[in-house]
Amino acid sequence: MWGRCGRTPMRMPQPDPRPDPNADEAPPKLPDRHERVRIEAIWPEIDGGLYPVKRIMGDEMVVEADLLADGHDEVAGIVGYRHESEERWTEVPLLPTHNDRFRASFVLDRLGRYYYRAEAWIDAFASWRHGLAKKADAGVDVHVDLLIGRELVLAAAERAEDPTALTKAASWIGSEDRSTLERVNAALDPELEALMRRHPDRRAATLYPRELAITVDRERARFSTWYEFFPRSFGRNGAHGTFADAASMLPYIAKMGFDVVYLPPIHPIGKTKRKGRNNALSTTPRDPGSPWAVGGSEGGHTAIHPELGTFEDFARFCGVAREHDLEVAIDVAFQASPDHPWVKEHPEWFRTRPDGSIQYAENPPKKYEDIYPLDFDSENWRALWNELLGVFLFWIERDIRIFRVDNPHTKSLAFWQWCIETIKRSHPDVIFLSEAFTRPKLMYALAKVGFSQSYTYFTWRTSSWEFRDYMHELVHTPVAEYFRPNFWPNTPDILPEHLQPGHRSAFAMRLVLAATLSSNYGIYGPAFELMQHVSRPGSGEYLDNEKYELKAWNRDDPHSLRPLIRRINRIRRTHPALQRNDGYAWHRVDNDALFCFSKRADDDIILVIVSLDPYFRQGGMVDLDLGALGLSGDDEFIVHDLVSDAEFIWRGPKNFVEIDPSAMPAHVFHLRR
Repeated sequence: MWGRCGRTPMRMPQPDPRPDPNADEAPPKLPDRHERVRIEAIWPEIDGGLYPVKRIMGDEMVVEADLLADGHDEVAGIVGYRHESEERWTEVPLLPTHNDRFRASFVLDRLGRYYYRAEAWIDAFASWRHGLAKKADAGVDVHVDLLIGRELVLAAAERAEDPTALTKAASWIGSEDRSTLERVNAALDPELEALMRRHPDRRAATLYPRELAITVDRERARFSTWYEFFPRSFGRNGAHGTFADAASMLPYIAKMGFDVVYLPPIHPIGKTKRKGRNNALSTTPRDPGSPWAVGGSEGGHTAIHPELGTFEDFARFCGVAREHDLEVAIDVAFQASPDHPWVKEHPEWFRTRPDGSIQYAENPPKKYEDIYPLDFDSENWRALWNELLGVFLFWIERDIRIFRVDNPHTKSLAFWQWCIETIKRSHPDVIFLSEAFTRPKLMYALAKVGFSQSYTYFTWRTSSWEFRDYMHELVHTPVAEYFRPNFWPNTPDILPEHLQPGHRSAFAMRLVLAATLSSNYGIYGPAFELMQHVSRPGSGEYLDNEKYELKAWNRDDPHSLRPLIRRINRIRRTHPALQRNDGYAWHRVDNDALFCFSKRADDDIILVIVSLDPYFRQGGMVDLDLGALGLSGDDEFIVHDLVSDAEFIWRGPKNFVEIDPSAMPAHVFHLRR
């Protein structure tokens, strides 16, 4: 008996039940004009033009772009730029470099915000001129070509305010009474080329679709040397210090070569939940509390702690600082103690827990019961934003132009962008330092939205490869267009493990690294120069932390690092190479215990070799990148150690070095031919 056939019956195609998303879509519309040039890969441009790049007043701004067109026609273009106070664009030509890449530059001579844009078009005259030259060289008849050129020049004459020279050139090129050679020479005249370049036909020009921005800061945003101290620790006989007492520190700080004096919060301190010594929950009447627990019965962020003095005393303190070429920076910590006036006047600015209490600050396992964070998601956020903006403006009116901002990553990025842009529109000289030890992209986002400088991960970088990779990221990637690092070896919150053994060589090594790797650096002193190194167990913070108590510092301690700090800061002030980061280059060493890099600004070349081992003598062969130093393989050059004053003669890329950390853990060489 026959079985069934296993063939599958054929199915007829069924209509797709899903709607066609393009069924009602109109066909693409013809453009209003034919733009043949494409502008691509413009640089610098941060996140599609969302954020400005950063520069310093007096910098040459370099802009590059790819200008592409079909066929073999020549392309021309310009970069237009203007200061925010101007309506008219100034134009500079985009000049070819290689592989369809073009470059333009202009000088930024004012603080504030600049805008720039690119425009490009087919250069019909340059294309014609190029073809004419080739035909003439090949002996090809160019009679018609000369007539075409005459028409191009006459068209340019119609665009010119003074057409005389162009009309004359057109007449010469089109004249049948002159020889072909004379007419070709007139067409190829460089003066005519320059005239035609000034009067191009831009009717079909391509305009880059975005205006890009530049924030131009003053020099101190790029080069600064910070010193942090607590004014309250400089009272007499253990009493709470005043601004008048603290003024005695200013000559001491200035002689070490610092230019920014940074004060922790100077406002009234709350008493509710006040922390005692070493962050203890129990207190005594003598415990001054943490300055970051801002606000008390005397006022909040626009008040001064009464034991420090009055506004007049603060103004006198700032005046003494100016006499010593120091600029005062103050801390802005947008948070409140339970006693801050905002807590009663605007409870909606804080987050309430289900039990009715206000949420205090936490960074598990740390708890800060004396601090209430602000709620940037509050329904009354507009009033909060305006209040916080007013805090900055209040101190700007009192001649403060540098703010160190505490934990900005825990506040709204949108707020910072609005706040900083608003302030810099009227006060472009203001500098904001971001104290944000957080995720890398969030740190970079804060820089994008306006912060002038930022704390970094330098504090925890210890190995040669870490320094190499981190500096490459900061200097040789797009991050450098908007992120300005500020290196700190220590802070009141951070006593890193490599300083806790207390070796002098470790402190000296971290000083040299911070001060030479970054054009902006700072120390929390006098804890640093006096090499304080005892940590509170399990905290990574100083034992008997100055955040919670008054300290007595012996500034005349003979073991102080002050002489070395003074020398390093003098080297920084003397050598332009150390006053910026873009001249940084890494150099290979065959011993990972040694880290070598250079910085170069024109003819000023600094070569730094640091031993990362604070205990034992280390040696190795340095393999210099001579190109980064502007040298060739046969050059003989002198390396002058600016710390020890020793000099050596080197030749070629490979040279041996040995460092004894007990003497000095680093060479800071100045290279001379």
